[in-house]
Amino acid sequence: MRNFRIALAQINVTVGDLRGNTSLILSYIQKAREAEADLIAFPELAVTGYPPEDLLLKPQFLDETKRSMEEIARHSEGIAVVVGFADNEASEVYNAAATAWDGELVGTYHKQFLPNYGVFDENRYFHQGSACPVYVIAGTPVGVNICEDIWYPVGPTVVQRSIGAEVIVNISASPFSVGKLQFREKMLATRAADNEIFLAYVNMVGGQDEVVFDGASMVLDPSGGMVASARQFEEQLLIADLEVGAVFRSRLREPRPRKEDSAALQGLGRAKLVHVSERPLAERPDSAPSSIAAPRRGAAEVYQALALGTRDYVHKCGFDKALVGLSGGIDSSLVAALAADALGGENVIGVAMPSRFSSEASLTDARQLADNLGIEMWTLPIEDTFAAFIDTLAPRFDGAEWGVAEENIQSRIRGSLIMALSNKFGWLVLTTGNKSEMSTGYATIYGDMAGGFAVIKDVPKVMCYDLARYRNSLAAHPLIPLSVLEKPPSAELRPDQRDDDSLPPYEELDPILKAYVEDDMTFDEIIAMGSEPEVVKRVIGLVDRSEHKRWQAAPGVKITPRSFGRDRRMPIANRWRAY
Repeated sequence: MRNFRIALAQINVTVGDLRGNTSLILSYIQKAREAEADLIAFPELAVTGYPPEDLLLKPQFLDETKRSMEEIARHSEGIAVVVGFADNEASEVYNAAATAWDGELVGTYHKQFLPNYGVFDENRYFHQGSACPVYVIAGTPVGVNICEDIWYPVGPTVVQRSIGAEVIVNISASPFSVGKLQFREKMLATRAADNEIFLAYVNMVGGQDEVVFDGASMVLDPSGGMVASARQFEEQLLIADLEVGAVFRSRLREPRPRKEDSAALQGLGRAKLVHVSERPLAERPDSAPSSIAAPRRGAAEVYQALALGTRDYVHKCGFDKALVGLSGGIDSSLVAALAADALGGENVIGVAMPSRFSSEASLTDARQLADNLGIEMWTLPIEDTFAAFIDTLAPRFDGAEWGVAEENIQSRIRGSLIMALSNKFGWLVLTTGNKSEMSTGYATIYGDMAGGFAVIKDVPKVMCYDLARYRNSLAAHPLIPLSVLEKPPSAELRPDQRDDDSLPPYEELDPILKAYVEDDMTFDEIIAMGSEPEVVKRVIGLVDRSEHKRWQAAPGVKITPRSFGRDRRMPIANRWRAY
């Protein structure tokens, strides 16, 4: 038997923190060395953090990145290290994977498939690579490639397998969205089986601005079976022993590779074999324990993504406490629960700002929620301020009916007050608008949209209830009062107001929004789903007219395949209509 021990460092790095990221990488190298691993791999652009964006246009940043990479290479005594960094070569910048061994940099792979869709913008920064190196490490041929390279059935992996790779290491920064893990696992299993290789996939974990990386690193065998997998949303060093001798024996019986067009393979990239270390480490008395993590599903997966994205945004931006406006409704209750879980209840301040239209039941719910979560609650009544606004505007509003303007004044007073607290104490305001509201404009610009981070910006209203029920299921008693889940949603900006006075019921609205915003379905296709034409026309109109609001919204955690912001980029001044 010929065994190869691999370690995958699923780590949470910070964009631009070259010193901190390097220190974290070095600490994991030492852990892998103590575990007698032959190789440790780190995620894509682990040195710089992902995505570094326009930092890559700064020569000083590139120079410091290279020096950090050289420092990491010097600490590779007795172990092979594969780590992602930004390589600056001949005035071109590459998304690169360095391979170091025994204190020396032995090779660099440049990413070939550069994604330029959704949240990705790699063609703006990176030059395309062309070489497909395979490193013989501890007697085992190991191919290294990066993220998108593995998503294509015919790509660098095929070239590397053609010159003998028995293990492929793919370093990645693949953002989370609902359902993506299952799709990713199936794709990787197919690549492993098609190429008859061990496939070691290491993914980043943590939040960066609007995206969350879920980790879930994994090792698959040549039949596509799971050897080991890491937990979602947590840092972890995943270690697995690979019986690579079986790959050689199996390939002796497999005729398919002999029929491949060698000229076609050359067009995919230049194959290159690099001999690093022919002899494996001394015999290891113990085998690495197999670890297969149970994946989260549904609300559990989304809740963890939101909590991680919130915690990392707050901390990576230099804040230690957060403010949440508490109305007693489902959205603010969910955001407060997520903030308390992410930051600790002692680091969250709830602010109730009642007006003449706020019900006593909502105030009671807000107080109960704060007590349940262990967060401090401040109450700042806005009635006197609201009355002063109305008096000031009375000469100009004279003769006009009470309406949305008066309703939004209340929201904007609340936005001003909570931002004043933010300025005074240096705490970050978490806004409470959900995706249904952001889609239709049912959120007040400069009012409840005021703040630094929009936690549930990409969460449809119906899903907010699912997440609240999930969080309550984890506690001995409901943290979010059941009355919050049971009462009709209302902004409480006028007497007896309900959301369905202005919008279709959310159970009807959310599928229409998904079809139009996320799936780009036509007007007729949405009607064919069973919705009334006038309802669909009204909803589409609300979405189209609210683009200017979304451009001014705070960033928020992406959890759907197509979120507002990075994913969906629509012009504001736009006269095209879908109906």
